[in-house]
Amino acid sequence: MLKSVTSVQDASDSGATPDLAALTRIVARQRAELDRLHDLAATTAVVERAKGALMALTGGSPEAAYDELVSRAKSGGRTLLEECWLTLGSLPPPSRPSAVPRTQPSRPPAAATGDSARRDMPGAQEADALARLGRALVLVRSRQDLAAALLEHLRHDVGAEAVMIFSRLPVDGIELIGYAGVDETLAAQWRHVPPLRGVAPYDALVTGEAAWLEDFTAAEKRFRLIGNPPQRWRSRAWLPAGSGERPDIVIGVLRTRPEPFAPRAREHIWAAVGLCAGRLHSLDSPAGEGSDDAAGLVQAVFDALPGAALLLTPVRSAGGAVQDFRIDAASPQAVDAAGRTGRELAGLRLREYRPTVTDEPLWQGCLNTLATGKPYESEPFAQRQTVGGAAELATYVVRVVRFGEGLMTTWIRHDPSDRQEQRLADVQRLGNLGWATWNLLTHEAAWSAQAYAVLGQAPADGPVRLAELPGLAVPEDAPALSGAVGRLLREGRPFDMPFRVRTRHGTRHLRAVAEAVTDSGGTPIQVHGFVQDVTAQRSAELALVESERAILSQQALLQAERTIAARLQQALLPLPKNPMLLAGLRIEVAYLPAQSGLNVGGDWFSALELAGGDALFVLGDVAGHGIDAVATMAQLRFAAKGMVSTGSSLTGALERLNSLLLHTHDTFGTATMILARYHAGERRLEWAQAGHPPPVLVRGGRAELLPRPTGMLLGACDTPHFEQAETVLEAGDRLVLYTDGLVERPGESIDASLTRLVKAVEAQTPDAQPATTGLLDALLRGEQRDDVCVLDIRVPDGGRG
Repeated sequence: MLKSVTSVQDASDSGATPDLAALTRIVARQRAELDRLHDLAATTAVVERAKGALMALTGGSPEAAYDELVSRAKSGGRTLLEECWLTLGSLPPPSRPSAVPRTQPSRPPAAATGDSARRDMPGAQEADALARLGRALVLVRSRQDLAAALLEHLRHDVGAEAVMIFSRLPVDGIELIGYAGVDETLAAQWRHVPPLRGVAPYDALVTGEAAWLEDFTAAEKRFRLIGNPPQRWRSRAWLPAGSGERPDIVIGVLRTRPEPFAPRAREHIWAAVGLCAGRLHSLDSPAGEGSDDAAGLVQAVFDALPGAALLLTPVRSAGGAVQDFRIDAASPQAVDAAGRTGRELAGLRLREYRPTVTDEPLWQGCLNTLATGKPYESEPFAQRQTVGGAAELATYVVRVVRFGEGLMTTWIRHDPSDRQEQRLADVQRLGNLGWATWNLLTHEAAWSAQAYAVLGQAPADGPVRLAELPGLAVPEDAPALSGAVGRLLREGRPFDMPFRVRTRHGTRHLRAVAEAVTDSGGTPIQVHGFVQDVTAQRSAELALVESERAILSQQALLQAERTIAARLQQALLPLPKNPMLLAGLRIEVAYLPAQSGLNVGGDWFSALELAGGDALFVLGDVAGHGIDAVATMAQLRFAAKGMVSTGSSLTGALERLNSLLLHTHDTFGTATMILARYHAGERRLEWAQAGHPPPVLVRGGRAELLPRPTGMLLGACDTPHFEQAETVLEAGDRLVLYTDGLVERPGESIDASLTRLVKAVEAQTPDAQPATTGLLDALLRGEQRDDVCVLDIRVPDGGRG
């Protein structure tokens, strides 16, 4: 070859025209020689691996391992390369020098020696085909390449039209790792197969037995068949392969011809699968085991990468969900909590490398990038690291991108200048302000991006000159801002000025702060400052002023209402300072409003002597407080007195009062009331009530509630029904009328409240003066939530009868 090249070179030097055909032949021979050398190197690597595997199993020398391989190849009628692939695929310990390695439990055992061994040897044509396959596997660099090489080999020998390779998953189930003659859609559908019986490739792995599906009708009833439609392949074979008694790979051969596989075809397929099993295991070997491994080349690239970087491959469950990521390669600066770095991380899971990853946004970012292909970049975060023996915080962002079927993850550190610039941008954004500088000598100006946003200007138009800044303000604010700018330019006086601008988003309230840098003579030569959008603060100030005005106005209204309410109480509900004497009865009155400063609410009373010496007692409670409650109270109080005084019955008066309340301006107003008429000559008390609690009668030191006659709340409906009750009082009796504010408590039932009232009344001594004070002290301990009105009526001993 060198002679030919030299001859061509001499001819060129002598001026002769080189023969192009000769040059072409020389280049072709050189290329062929390079290919031969490359194949020889690859084949040598396969032989050396097989020798190493036997040495590890037997403990023998390299020469003994090589002799064992040669002996096995000769005994089985195979080439040395084929025997190496078979050895790498099964790796059983050799029992006899002439033993043939058993590639699968389901494969018919081959005879080891003698005439039977020669009879089972493949024919010359089949032997040559297997030898070609063995050489082709040397050049395979991926599982897809292997599937294509196997299909090309079996297409001519057994009529195969598709090949599929499944691998056992660690969590059970199988995964499609290589295919040829199958479209991408079908491959995606069968990418992951859960551990379910009735799927031929999975069953073949579980049982360790080959599945020869040669009768489509019978196979369709027994298995869920691959294909779209399944009738595409009328016969198929699934052969388990791998080391030991538990195979980890199953290879499928699919044909359209509806006929059984001939015995010789079965043997040929078994032999081809055995060769491929070894190459598959070689492809799955750890990174860096050989210079021709793709994983080793990737790791070599990662060894040269700056910063922390990982190459991740998803680890999926039987259902296809991502459970974790396997680290296939790592850069030297990638380090885990245990101190492992670079190549030491290969093979670990991401959760081992970073145990908290599933609780971080990075985990979801990896899943999203894997599913969508869209890169993920995290928010900046601080992480402690040791530099020069000292610990410091550094700012990082994590970036994740698709890399083939996996992900490439990089940790990017921000240097101090980047961090300072990012912090400045964050301050401007969060504070809604932007900086600006003006060079008064060169008339150059520079604004930050946020300054344009605050002033509502387009960055494409560039910054305005300082003297033109007042022109951006609304006409009302321009003169003051112009004066401040003028004083700054002439005298160097700094300013802090509010002004407004009109933008497409409306009027904004801004604040401008600027100061000058002067020369040695005091003349301003540069101005720097900032503008800030204070619209939110100004709006809050205006809202606060308006709220203060509303509060003052409301306070004035409340004070006026308190004044009117106090005067109404004095006019409508005068409280006697001393006990009253009516119709031979002694009456004490107590009234306590619920709200401090508001002297009248919805509770009221009336006690007057009627013509003929009888007495009328009225006690009521209107819902609510304030002027409206007072107005309703006044209507009911005077109407009740007038109706009973003019001869109306108690129940008739309640019916008319109900109608009156329904037709007032307050359509939702309600009230309770008790009406009682005392006939002095008979000491007979007639009473009726409308939703009011019953009086308490004390006789002989025992207190009890009077049975209530029927009566509905006033204002509740337009057809109420009221009944009247009678009670004959005796000398020394005491009768207590009250509103519900005396007894009701949150969370307590009305029965419990009334029981407490009866006990409190009974506990009072007969001569307690004044009686109402002690009763109020006993029952109103703590917070008073409602108005209280009490009438304490006593029949003196020896009173008129």
